[in-house]
Amino acid sequence: MLARNAPGYLFLAPWLIGFFGLTLGPALVSLYLSFTNYDLLRAPDWVGAANYVRIATDDPKFAAAMRVTFIYVVLSVPLKLVFALAVAMAFNRGIRGLTVYRAIFYLPSLLGGSVAIAVLWRQLFASDGLVNMLLWKAFGIEGPSWVSNPDYSLYTLVVLSIWQFGSPMIIFLAGLRQIPTDMYEAAEIDGAAKVHQFFKITLPLLTPVVFFNAVIQTIEAFKAFTPAFIISEGTGGPINSTLFYTLYLYQEAFGFFRMGYAAALAWILLVIIALFTAFSFLSARYWVHYDD
Repeated sequence: MLARNAPGYLFLAPWLIGFFGLTLGPALVSLYLSFTNYDLLRAPDWVGAANYVRIATDDPKFAAAMRVTFIYVVLSVPLKLVFALAVAMAFNRGIRGLTVYRAIFYLPSLLGGSVAIAVLWRQLFASDGLVNMLLWKAFGIEGPSWVSNPDYSLYTLVVLSIWQFGSPMIIFLAGLRQIPTDMYEAAEIDGAAKVHQFFKITLPLLTPVVFFNAVIQTIEAFKAFTPAFIISEGTGGPINSTLFYTLYLYQEAFGFFRMGYAAALAWILLVIIALFTAFSFLSARYWVHYDD
């Protein structure tokens, strides 16, 4: 039996090596390290649940990172999806050069997570940046230093996230193309306005796509790191206003070399994402509509 299946296992070998060597193995090691005191220089020292107890009871930066991350997720994900759906509906009407426009609008999703775009974003929203120049010339308003003011810095990252709407926009456009046109024709004959057509036809039939995009974008928002790291220069400032959870995890691991503590933070993030995903799937039965 083993000899007969050997060719199959041989073709599976690259995936098996990657899964056990690069995914499952490191995950189990990090789970072990989360119960230790480890600084890369000495052998791990078993401390049990001490790291998790400290996170829950004696770590104000953990609470700050959670607050910033949740605000970012709650604001960026819905706004990005709304904007992506609006652009997709505009494209679905049929315009010349749709392929070119689709590629142009998708480009920010490819570049938005890069270091170069984060540096550019920091320059745009600086006190002497392009945004303030436009506000002064157009409205005579002297804008603040958006990235240096704790009241506004997080919202510049939210705007950057919304600008990366290309990926969900393409998926929305594909979903819109699957809706039968005869439904809209029947609704027009019955005198239904465009707004009613959207809420009674488009949105219900598009809920599986909305659900998929919402889950994917929520996970990506929880994992956001590069923009906050570049714009705050790795500090999460000003006054922890851009201290994303992933940035705090990075600081603990590579700033203070508390690898065991960082591993515990990583597993808490995994549990949070898993709970959000599970809640999304459990609630989907009440608002996601499939063909059946």
